[in-house]
Amino acid sequence: MFRFLPFASLMLAASLAQAAPGHVQVVGLFPNAAVLTVDGERKLVRVGETGPGGVVLVAADAQGALLRIDGHTRRVELGREQSAGFSAPTRQQVSIARGEGGHYRVIGAVNGVSLPLLVDTGATSLAINEQQARRLGLDYQKGTPMRANTANGVVNGWRVHLDRVNVGGLEVPGVEAVVLQGNALNQALLGMSFLNRVRWREEHGVLVLESRL
Repeated sequence: MFRFLPFASLMLAASLAQAAPGHVQVVGLFPNAAVLTVDGERKLVRVGETGPGGVVLVAADAQGALLRIDGHTRRVELGREQSAGFSAPTRQQVSIARGEGGHYRVIGAVNGVSLPLLVDTGATSLAINEQQARRLGLDYQKGTPMRANTANGVVNGWRVHLDRVNVGGLEVPGVEAVVLQGNALNQALLGMSFLNRVRWREEHGVLVLESRL
């Protein structure tokens, strides 16, 4: 069991196939740059540069990348994986880069409300504090009372169910969460009640989350 806490930039994955044999993935998007993986070779490519396999990055923004592959230009949106021939999305995928201290952080959405989340495999459930619960519009005091061990000792809380949790377009419905009383928790944790509902793995400093088919 390992534990991830802050700080990282969100990387969302999209994939497509080249006209020639080979596979191209956009695994990271940044202003005027993208991280491309071509047949397993990964490289940061800036706008106007040519990456592995002769793939040219035409443009990149917060929503997607424009790539030139074998003379053809394609727009690749964030958070999607596409099979050969640019067919319909088959599996949603999100990649989160490891930040300082080996920690992971991502901006998610809980019940449609944006919320910074720390990835924490040591947490049984997604965990938030009372202030965050009120911002999400949760009537948390009608949840199941419970007690939780935290770094500040044992605190009271409530077990609730969230309508949906979305991370980079990867959405999971009906996620169990705990709301902790007071200031025991200053940052929402993305725990195993979400992670157990998706496929996830760590590879080369990137935490990859992937939908289950």
